[in-house]
Amino acid sequence: MSVFDSFIRKHDYLVCVDSDGCAMDTMNCKHFHCFGPCMVMEWELEEWRVAILERWNEINLFQMTRGINRFKGLAMALTEINAQYTSIPGVEDLSAWVETTKALSNDALIAAIEAAPEGAGKVCLQKALSWSKAVNESIVQLPDELKVPYVGAKEGLAAAHTFADVAVVSSANRDAVQEEWTQHGLLEHVDILLAQDCGSKAHCISEMLKFGYEKNHVLMVGDAPGDCDAAETNGVWYYPILVNKESESWTELREVGLNKLRDQEYAAYQPEKKSQFLKNLGG
Repeated sequence: MSVFDSFIRKHDYLVCVDSDGCAMDTMNCKHFHCFGPCMVMEWELEEWRVAILERWNEINLFQMTRGINRFKGLAMALTEINAQYTSIPGVEDLSAWVETTKALSNDALIAAIEAAPEGAGKVCLQKALSWSKAVNESIVQLPDELKVPYVGAKEGLAAAHTFADVAVVSSANRDAVQEEWTQHGLLEHVDILLAQDCGSKAHCISEMLKFGYEKNHVLMVGDAPGDCDAAETNGVWYYPILVNKESESWTELREVGLNKLRDQEYAAYQPEKKSQFLKNLGG
């Protein structure tokens, strides 16, 4: 049974919310302590550690590729490492899988490994899976004080929930999202949790629209270009949580943005928010 099968629509409005770097102040710490260091370890890149980790953080946090799927970010980083530092055998096969797979998940990668012929490509895919599993394990081990919601996020979710159904729409690992949102009492303001295992964010929003929401009644709240793209692909509104201005963004969402959505005034508000979002990431 799909997670969508058990969902029951309660309101005419839908607010979708990303997790890492949007509701939860977990994006930086997961990349600083987990994603990048696990890549350095898996591919034995210690000799170039400082430069490689700096570039990893640029790709995943501080430019227009912020929030990119983990496997896409990995393929991008390893391709650069292969060109600039040391050979990464089979990286072309990893890049090809990333561009052609229907799902960017551990399960999809396992299927690709099983189907791949013996050789450097298969080994690279196996290492990518090992890296992804190591990332998940290291995230679980992060101290709780590093995994907290942004100030104002819980209040913003509660405000949205007074008139809208609320969906978590995240590309993060389901178990991690479930644990973090439960621990901080955020899930009490959520009707459905859609994580990495449910498909892309665009797909998840598309599936939610099948419950009959009018597109101008749907808002995606996120912090990365992928969130904006998912909203635009489905013809719904987008509200950005700005990097380094997260708490202020949540306050404005609660006090202004949600009212614009409910009062059908978001069309005039959207260009302003889109401009702020692009400027914030240097787009």
